[in-house]
Amino acid sequence: MPDTNDAPEPRRRLLPLLTDGHGGRSAMTCKFRCGNACAHEPPNTSDNAYFGDIVTAAVSRRGLLRTGAAAAVVVGTAAAGSLAGGSTATASGSAAASGPADRRPDDDVPEYGRPVAFTPVAGNTVDSVIVPNGYDWSVTIAWGEPVEDGAPAFEFDGQTSRAQRKQFGYNCDFVAVLPLERQSDHALLWVNHEYTNEELMFRGWPGPENATDDQLLVLMAAHGGTILEIERVDDTGEWRPATRPRRYNRRIHAHTEFRLTGPAAGSDLLRTSADPDATTVLGMLNNCAGGTTPWGTILTGEENINQYFGASAPVTDTLTAERYARYGIRTEAGTEHGWERVDPRFDVIGEPNEPSRFGFVCQIDPYDPDSTPRKLTALGRFKHEGATTALTADGRVAVYMGDDERYEYVYKFVSARTYRDGGSERDRDHNLNLLDEGDLYVARFTGDSPEFPGSPPADGSFDGTGEWLPLVVDGESQVDGMSVEEVLVFTRLAADAAGATRMDRPEDVEPHPVTGTVYIALTNNDRRTPAEVDEANPRPTNRFGHVIGLDEDGGDAAAATFTWRIVLLAGDPEDPETYYDGFDKSQVSMISCPDNIAFDPAGRLWLATDGMPSSVGVNDGMFVMPIEGDDRGHLRRFASVPVGAECCGPFVSADGRTAFIAVQHPGEEDGASPDAPASTFPYGDQPRPSVVTVWRKSPSGGPFIGD
Repeated sequence: MPDTNDAPEPRRRLLPLLTDGHGGRSAMTCKFRCGNACAHEPPNTSDNAYFGDIVTAAVSRRGLLRTGAAAAVVVGTAAAGSLAGGSTATASGSAAASGPADRRPDDDVPEYGRPVAFTPVAGNTVDSVIVPNGYDWSVTIAWGEPVEDGAPAFEFDGQTSRAQRKQFGYNCDFVAVLPLERQSDHALLWVNHEYTNEELMFRGWPGPENATDDQLLVLMAAHGGTILEIERVDDTGEWRPATRPRRYNRRIHAHTEFRLTGPAAGSDLLRTSADPDATTVLGMLNNCAGGTTPWGTILTGEENINQYFGASAPVTDTLTAERYARYGIRTEAGTEHGWERVDPRFDVIGEPNEPSRFGFVCQIDPYDPDSTPRKLTALGRFKHEGATTALTADGRVAVYMGDDERYEYVYKFVSARTYRDGGSERDRDHNLNLLDEGDLYVARFTGDSPEFPGSPPADGSFDGTGEWLPLVVDGESQVDGMSVEEVLVFTRLAADAAGATRMDRPEDVEPHPVTGTVYIALTNNDRRTPAEVDEANPRPTNRFGHVIGLDEDGGDAAAATFTWRIVLLAGDPEDPETYYDGFDKSQVSMISCPDNIAFDPAGRLWLATDGMPSSVGVNDGMFVMPIEGDDRGHLRRFASVPVGAECCGPFVSADGRTAFIAVQHPGEEDGASPDAPASTFPYGDQPRPSVVTVWRKSPSGGPFIGD
């Protein structure tokens, strides 16, 4: 497999303003992933205050950004309206899920805080996975390959829905690896299948209105997720599908039965003609990121669910139309995907409550292939990027979540009952129900520099305090005029009323497994105007995104208040408006649009990107940034993904020997088709979303990823 040539990365200035309307994404990406959300006005029309309108309070100084000039430059351009441009069981971006928040790595994994030593991969447009010299990679599994018993071999021009329900699904996103029977050479791999690219999946795709019924059913079957037993190759860091009988393997798709749990289960708001009890839903849709729980289940978040529902006539009920509009669900006659042709529940005129049964965090037990997955209504309904966990000081479970759309919010759930760490079946049954009852909050961020944005922050730092605004506490609604069921089904409206801070697309929200600091990836927001900037979102036309570190007061995940600071303002390192946690920017790799984040056993922050700007001509990739010590902020590109692909996952194994990367939508370029593919990854023919493993070519036992 190819290595980087280690050539110095050329310095390219980002264009002041990209004009394609999609940032670094192709129009095809915008169409199929989120239903062209960028082309529409943001669903959040609330008038929640910006920091400049909020009276700030004194805040204890800790972990300030080491920048002064950058803050001044950002403020200046804002005013002018111009800006350039755990044990073996841990999850991608969810190391905290494998144990308490203060859990430190075991003795047999990399020492905490060890420095990064590899030579960064240069920015490139190669149609392959590129890794540093001394590393190698291989495909673990690709779209269409067999998962369940009886699945046929993949045949691009002979796809059927019956086959796809047993084969690896399409666009792979969140990756988690969990232990299997205390073995070091076998594990369970979980992968989300977020959405489909019809124009790349079928030769001569005729559009949803002319597609065959079975083509539409193939698309429905290609959504969901996969549980796959994997095995280590010899004594290396490489992994492949297990060759022994695989009783855990399972495909979850748009017709898999789910059980609604929590306070909104059984609500009139969720009743349909097929499910009058409001307890059973078929399928999960557009699952993006996720996490794992301390008891070994998967949490996976439904994101852009709005695009799957059509309307055979205009929606005329005013309240229904208002609720639909807040979630971007179609209110005029028409369709995006045409699924209502083969499944009438996707026509909102006949089933107005069906959209409200999607947009939840789902819990899946990978160790029980016969179990019924759950939709957790207590965690609220919005466009979940993911859900990651930490334990509170008194042993309850906190779940952190982002709502991935421009101007949306950051949320936290805290369970009512405590986690049991015993190994009995009774303890696990108790834990499986922990997320059905608890308190739900949304974040309000306050800057500590009242002079901003009119003047640079006096302390030279973008930081401040914040509070978790209650939405549901002790089983009671905290939002005037809304019942508990309404808060949990129409959570965006509840958060609007509570006065939450409108953020720049909060995606992955991950607690650090050692420090407890919660890192928030804010991918971008090209609609924020100079009048709307605040200290937590300090750039107008934010094409490149940023990362915030949030510290709960007292170090307790159940705290009602927190402090925060920006640790990364992404973009061209030569641009004075960017910031890499105070590190010398002449030595860092350029990064844009941070999406998924993760931590390795040495405590280092890993980031995967989605939408590197077209102006720089560089593929997306996986990066690492130390968060402590002299190397803090020294961000380096570890891997790049093929043409048109997004880098997802990422995941670094608990022993530090393997990185898993989900290569999502390779070849997703405008004008591409099966007869004229923009990518031939991974097998030299049609592009196929894939999970790959990366490992160090070295003797048994090390060294580790990132060394």
